[in-house]
Amino acid sequence: MTKEQLFERIVAILHDTFGIDPGKVTPDSKLGEDLDIDSIDAVDLIVQLKPLLGGNLKPEAFKSVRSVQDVVDALHAMMHGSDGTAAGA
Repeated sequence: MTKEQLFERIVAILHDTFGIDPGKVTPDSKLGEDLDIDSIDAVDLIVQLKPLLGGNLKPEAFKSVRSVQDVVDALHAMMHGSDGTAAGA
């Protein structure tokens, strides 16, 4: 999955799960400041993202994410094994 496809999927999850207007979401959108995603919502987001990695998502990889692009980059890295937490690793 490309980063563009991941971004589109994340936008869909943000809309479906939290009712966030897709037009409001950009790669630079801050999860907390711009999209009003709190820590509990972040857990829900991670749960929704798990199927993208076959259920092998590592929550600790998301400790430093602040923006939608950070989420895309973390997922992409896991999918391609560049951080050691890829599915099946």
